[in-house]
Amino acid sequence: MSGKYYAPTGGHPSQDQLLTDRAIFTEAYAVIPKGTMRDIVISYLPFWENTRLWVIARPLSGFAETFSQYIMEVGPGGGSDQPEADAGAEGVLFIVEGTATLTVGGQTYQMVPGGYAYLPPASGWTLHNTTDGMLRFHWIRKAYEPVPGLDLPEVIVTNDRDVPPTVMPGTDGKWATTRFVDPADLRHDMHVTVVTFEPGAVIPFLETHVMEHGLYVLEGKAVYRLNNDWVEVEAGDYMWLRAFCPQACYAGGPGKFRYLLYKDVNRHMNLRIGGAR
Repeated sequence: MSGKYYAPTGGHPSQDQLLTDRAIFTEAYAVIPKGTMRDIVISYLPFWENTRLWVIARPLSGFAETFSQYIMEVGPGGGSDQPEADAGAEGVLFIVEGTATLTVGGQTYQMVPGGYAYLPPASGWTLHNTTDGMLRFHWIRKAYEPVPGLDLPEVIVTNDRDVPPTVMPGTDGKWATTRFVDPADLRHDMHVTVVTFEPGAVIPFLETHVMEHGLYVLEGKAVYRLNNDWVEVEAGDYMWLRAFCPQACYAGGPGKFRYLLYKDVNRHMNLRIGGAR
Protein backbone atom coordinates (compact mmCIF):
# COMPACT_ATOMS: atom_id res chain seq x y z
CA MET A 1 0.00 0.00 0.00
CA SER A 2 1.58 3.26 -1.14
CA GLY A 3 -0.91 5.72 0.36
CA LYS A 4 -1.54 7.48 -2.96
CA TYR A 5 -5.14 7.91 -4.05
CA TYR A 6 -6.34 9.97 -7.00
CA ALA A 7 -9.10 12.50 -6.29
CA PRO A 8 -10.79 14.77 -8.86
CA THR A 9 -10.74 18.52 -8.31
CA GLY A 10 -13.27 19.67 -10.91
CA GLY A 11 -12.71 22.87 -12.83
CA HIS A 12 -13.39 23.29 -16.52
CA PRO A 13 -11.23 22.59 -19.60
CA SER A 14 -10.00 25.44 -21.78
CA GLN A 15 -11.49 26.10 -25.20
CA ASP A 16 -8.36 24.79 -26.95
CA GLN A 17 -8.66 21.25 -25.58
CA LEU A 18 -9.44 18.48 -28.06
CA LEU A 19 -12.89 16.92 -27.79
CA THR A 20 -11.44 13.42 -28.14
CA ASP A 21 -11.43 11.51 -24.85
CA ARG A 22 -11.79 7.95 -23.57
CA ALA A 23 -15.40 8.06 -22.35
CA ILE A 24 -17.33 4.95 -23.41
CA PHE A 25 -20.84 3.69 -22.75
CA THR A 26 -21.94 0.31 -24.14
CA GLU A 27 -24.60 -2.27 -23.33
CA ALA A 28 -22.05 -4.14 -21.16
CA TYR A 29 -19.84 -1.50 -19.56
CA ALA A 30 -19.05 2.19 -19.19
CA VAL A 31 -15.72 3.98 -18.79
CA ILE A 32 -15.84 7.42 -17.19
CA PRO A 33 -12.35 8.92 -17.53
CA LYS A 34 -10.99 11.35 -14.96
CA GLY A 35 -11.16 14.21 -17.48
CA THR A 36 -14.96 14.17 -17.37
CA MET A 37 -15.09 14.98 -13.63
CA ARG A 38 -15.70 18.67 -14.31
CA ASP A 39 -17.78 21.37 -12.68
CA ILE A 40 -20.46 21.07 -15.38
CA VAL A 41 -21.47 17.59 -14.14
CA ILE A 42 -21.48 18.15 -10.37
CA SER A 43 -24.56 17.75 -8.20
CA TYR A 44 -25.68 18.64 -4.68
CA LEU A 45 -27.57 16.75 -1.96
CA PRO A 46 -30.18 17.85 0.59
CA PHE A 47 -28.86 18.47 4.12
CA TRP A 48 -25.20 18.51 3.04
CA GLU A 49 -23.44 21.83 3.68
CA ASN A 50 -20.55 23.16 1.55
CA THR A 51 -20.60 19.88 -0.38
CA ARG A 52 -20.83 18.85 -4.00
CA LEU A 53 -20.47 15.47 -5.71
CA TRP A 54 -20.01 13.55 -8.91
CA VAL A 55 -22.46 10.68 -9.43
CA ILE A 56 -20.47 7.98 -11.21
CA ALA A 57 -22.94 5.08 -10.92
CA ARG A 58 -26.66 4.68 -10.25
CA PRO A 59 -29.08 1.78 -10.75
CA LEU A 60 -30.14 1.55 -14.41
CA SER A 61 -32.71 -0.97 -15.62
CA GLY A 62 -31.02 -3.44 -17.96
CA PHE A 63 -27.54 -2.40 -16.84
CA ALA A 64 -26.07 -2.42 -13.32
CA GLU A 65 -29.00 -2.35 -10.93
CA THR A 66 -27.73 -2.88 -7.38
CA PHE A 67 -25.79 0.21 -6.31
CA SER A 68 -24.90 3.87 -6.64
CA GLN A 69 -21.49 5.48 -6.23
CA TYR A 70 -20.59 9.11 -5.57
CA ILE A 71 -17.34 11.02 -5.33
CA MET A 72 -18.03 13.51 -2.54
CA GLU A 73 -16.20 16.83 -2.16
CA VAL A 74 -16.68 18.56 1.20
CA GLY A 75 -15.20 21.98 1.85
CA PRO A 76 -13.98 23.30 5.21
CA GLY A 77 -16.80 23.33 7.74
CA GLY A 78 -19.01 21.25 5.46
CA GLY A 79 -20.74 17.95 6.03
CA SER A 80 -24.09 16.65 7.20
CA ASP A 81 -26.05 15.62 10.28
CA GLN A 82 -28.57 13.90 7.97
CA PRO A 83 -26.40 12.34 5.28
CA GLU A 84 -28.52 9.31 4.31
CA ALA A 85 -32.18 9.86 3.44
CA ASP A 86 -32.98 6.16 2.86
CA ALA A 87 -33.36 4.18 6.11
CA GLY A 88 -32.91 0.92 4.19
CA ALA A 89 -29.61 1.89 2.58
CA GLU A 90 -26.24 0.60 3.70
CA GLY A 91 -23.10 2.46 2.76
CA VAL A 92 -19.34 2.33 2.40
CA LEU A 93 -17.10 5.38 2.65
CA PHE A 94 -13.53 5.42 1.34
CA ILE A 95 -11.40 8.52 1.91
CA VAL A 96 -9.09 9.63 -0.89
CA GLU A 97 -8.11 13.12 0.31
CA GLY A 98 -8.36 15.12 3.53
CA THR A 99 -9.79 14.20 6.92
CA ALA A 100 -13.38 13.21 7.72
CA THR A 101 -14.91 13.33 11.19
CA LEU A 102 -17.36 10.41 11.23
CA THR A 103 -19.71 9.86 14.18
CA VAL A 104 -21.66 6.62 14.37
CA GLY A 105 -22.86 4.37 17.19
CA GLY A 106 -21.83 6.91 19.82
CA GLN A 107 -18.19 6.96 18.66
CA THR A 108 -16.27 9.55 16.66
CA TYR A 109 -13.54 8.63 14.18
CA GLN A 110 -10.97 10.75 12.33
CA MET A 111 -10.72 9.16 8.89
CA VAL A 112 -7.71 9.98 6.72
CA PRO A 113 -6.80 8.82 3.17
CA GLY A 114 -7.27 5.07 2.92
CA GLY A 115 -9.98 5.22 5.57
CA TYR A 116 -12.83 2.73 5.10
CA ALA A 117 -16.20 2.69 6.89
CA TYR A 118 -19.05 0.21 6.51
CA LEU A 119 -22.35 1.74 7.69
CA PRO A 120 -25.36 -0.58 8.11
CA PRO A 121 -28.89 0.67 7.47
CA ALA A 122 -30.37 3.17 9.93
CA SER A 123 -27.04 3.57 11.74
CA GLY A 124 -27.58 7.30 12.27
CA TRP A 125 -24.13 8.38 11.15
CA THR A 126 -22.94 11.95 10.61
CA LEU A 127 -19.91 13.28 8.77
CA HIS A 128 -18.10 16.63 8.82
CA ASN A 129 -14.94 18.29 7.58
CA THR A 130 -13.55 20.17 10.56
CA THR A 131 -10.24 21.03 8.85
CA ASP A 132 -9.13 23.93 6.64
CA GLY A 133 -8.54 21.63 3.65
CA MET A 134 -10.77 19.82 1.18
CA LEU A 135 -12.22 16.41 1.94
CA ARG A 136 -12.88 13.98 -0.91
CA PHE A 137 -14.25 10.46 -0.55
CA HIS A 138 -16.22 7.73 -2.29
CA TRP A 139 -19.69 6.89 -1.01
CA ILE A 140 -21.12 3.59 -2.23
CA ARG A 141 -24.79 2.96 -1.42
CA LYS A 142 -26.93 -0.17 -1.72
CA ALA A 143 -30.42 -1.16 -0.58
CA TYR A 144 -29.62 -3.74 2.08
CA GLU A 145 -31.23 -7.16 1.52
CA PRO A 146 -32.14 -8.60 4.94
CA VAL A 147 -32.32 -12.35 5.51
CA PRO A 148 -34.56 -13.82 8.25
CA GLY A 149 -32.32 -15.27 10.95
CA LEU A 150 -29.30 -13.10 10.10
CA ASP A 151 -28.54 -9.98 12.13
CA LEU A 152 -27.49 -6.71 10.52
CA PRO A 153 -23.72 -6.32 10.16
CA GLU A 154 -22.03 -4.04 12.65
CA VAL A 155 -20.24 -0.79 11.88
CA ILE A 156 -16.67 -1.23 10.60
CA VAL A 157 -14.14 1.61 10.55
CA THR A 158 -10.56 0.86 9.50
CA ASN A 159 -7.89 1.91 7.00
CA ASP A 160 -6.32 0.42 3.89
CA ARG A 161 -2.90 0.50 5.54
CA ASP A 162 -4.12 -1.52 8.53
CA VAL A 163 -5.62 -4.47 6.63
CA PRO A 164 -3.12 -7.02 5.26
CA PRO A 165 -3.87 -7.81 1.60
CA THR A 166 -4.87 -11.37 0.72
CA VAL A 167 -2.64 -12.67 -2.08
CA MET A 168 -4.43 -14.49 -4.88
CA PRO A 169 -3.21 -18.12 -5.08
CA GLY A 170 -0.63 -18.92 -7.74
CA THR A 171 0.31 -15.29 -8.46
CA ASP A 172 3.64 -15.00 -6.57
CA GLY A 173 2.23 -12.03 -4.68
CA LYS A 174 1.62 -10.01 -7.83
CA TRP A 175 -2.19 -9.84 -7.40
CA ALA A 176 -3.74 -9.18 -4.00
CA THR A 177 -7.04 -8.00 -2.53
CA THR A 178 -7.50 -5.90 0.61
CA ARG A 179 -10.70 -7.25 2.16
CA PHE A 180 -12.27 -5.06 4.81
CA VAL A 181 -15.06 -7.59 5.45
CA ASP A 182 -14.77 -11.33 6.06
CA PRO A 183 -15.98 -12.96 2.79
CA ALA A 184 -17.60 -15.74 4.85
CA ASP A 185 -19.78 -13.28 6.79
CA LEU A 186 -23.15 -13.82 5.09
CA ARG A 187 -24.70 -10.83 6.82
CA HIS A 188 -23.00 -8.74 4.14
CA ASP A 189 -24.62 -8.50 0.70
CA MET A 190 -21.89 -6.38 -0.87
CA HIS A 191 -18.11 -6.23 -0.73
CA VAL A 192 -15.98 -3.15 -1.31
CA THR A 193 -12.28 -4.00 -1.54
CA VAL A 194 -9.01 -2.58 -2.85
CA VAL A 195 -7.36 -4.69 -5.55
CA THR A 196 -3.61 -4.35 -6.14
CA PHE A 197 -1.52 -5.51 -9.12
CA GLU A 198 2.25 -5.28 -9.26
CA PRO A 199 3.68 -3.94 -12.56
CA GLY A 200 3.19 -6.51 -15.30
CA ALA A 201 0.67 -8.58 -13.33
CA VAL A 202 -2.46 -9.83 -15.06
CA ILE A 203 -5.92 -11.24 -14.63
CA PRO A 204 -5.05 -14.20 -16.85
CA PHE A 205 -8.56 -15.15 -17.98
CA LEU A 206 -11.81 -13.45 -18.94
CA GLU A 207 -13.80 -13.24 -15.72
CA THR A 208 -17.48 -13.65 -16.58
CA HIS A 209 -19.89 -13.69 -13.64
CA VAL A 210 -23.17 -12.43 -12.23
CA MET A 211 -21.64 -9.80 -9.93
CA GLU A 212 -21.94 -6.16 -10.94
CA HIS A 213 -18.83 -4.04 -10.55
CA GLY A 214 -17.71 -0.49 -10.00
CA LEU A 215 -13.91 -0.06 -10.35
CA TYR A 216 -12.35 3.31 -9.50
CA VAL A 217 -8.64 3.48 -10.28
CA LEU A 218 -6.85 4.80 -7.20
CA GLU A 219 -3.31 4.55 -8.53
CA GLY A 220 -1.34 3.53 -11.60
CA LYS A 221 -2.43 2.47 -15.05
CA ALA A 222 -3.43 -0.67 -16.96
CA VAL A 223 -5.01 -2.04 -20.09
CA TYR A 224 -8.40 -3.50 -19.18
CA ARG A 225 -10.39 -5.97 -21.25
CA LEU A 226 -14.08 -5.08 -21.10
CA ASN A 227 -16.40 -7.31 -23.13
CA ASN A 228 -14.83 -7.22 -26.64
CA ASP A 229 -12.57 -4.21 -26.11
CA TRP A 230 -9.14 -3.43 -24.65
CA VAL A 231 -9.29 -0.05 -22.90
CA GLU A 232 -6.45 1.96 -21.36
CA VAL A 233 -7.24 3.25 -17.87
CA GLU A 234 -5.31 5.32 -15.34
CA ALA A 235 -5.69 6.80 -11.86
CA GLY A 236 -8.97 8.71 -11.63
CA ASP A 237 -10.83 6.64 -14.24
CA TYR A 238 -13.97 4.68 -13.38
CA MET A 239 -15.21 1.44 -14.92
CA TRP A 240 -18.84 0.42 -14.44
CA LEU A 241 -19.72 -3.17 -15.40
CA ARG A 242 -23.06 -4.90 -15.66
CA ALA A 243 -23.48 -8.57 -14.75
CA PHE A 244 -21.65 -11.07 -16.98
CA CYS A 245 -19.44 -8.48 -18.70
CA PRO A 246 -16.18 -10.35 -19.53
CA GLN A 247 -13.15 -8.68 -17.94
CA ALA A 248 -9.39 -9.07 -17.57
CA CYS A 249 -6.39 -6.75 -17.30
CA TYR A 250 -2.65 -6.15 -17.70
CA ALA A 251 -1.06 -3.81 -15.15
CA GLY A 252 1.10 -1.36 -17.05
CA GLY A 253 3.56 -0.07 -14.46
CA PRO A 254 5.91 1.52 -13.63
CA GLY A 255 4.16 1.49 -10.24
CA LYS A 256 1.36 -0.51 -8.72
CA PHE A 257 -2.12 -0.56 -10.27
CA ARG A 258 -4.79 -0.27 -7.56
CA TYR A 259 -8.55 0.17 -7.70
CA LEU A 260 -11.53 0.38 -5.38
CA LEU A 261 -13.92 -2.44 -6.28
CA TYR A 262 -17.63 -2.91 -5.57
CA LYS A 263 -19.48 -6.18 -6.09
CA ASP A 264 -22.81 -7.62 -4.92
CA VAL A 265 -22.63 -10.99 -3.15
CA ASN A 266 -24.26 -13.57 -0.85
CA ARG A 267 -27.93 -13.38 -1.81
CA HIS A 268 -30.39 -15.45 -3.84
CA MET A 269 -31.16 -14.18 -7.33
CA ASN A 270 -34.45 -12.35 -7.82
CA LEU A 271 -36.92 -14.68 -9.54
CA ARG A 272 -39.65 -12.06 -9.82
CA ILE A 273 -38.83 -9.38 -12.35
CA GLY A 274 -39.38 -5.96 -10.83
CA GLY A 275 -39.86 -7.37 -7.33
CA ALA A 276 -37.77 -7.95 -4.24
CA ARG A 277 -35.43 -10.91 -4.08
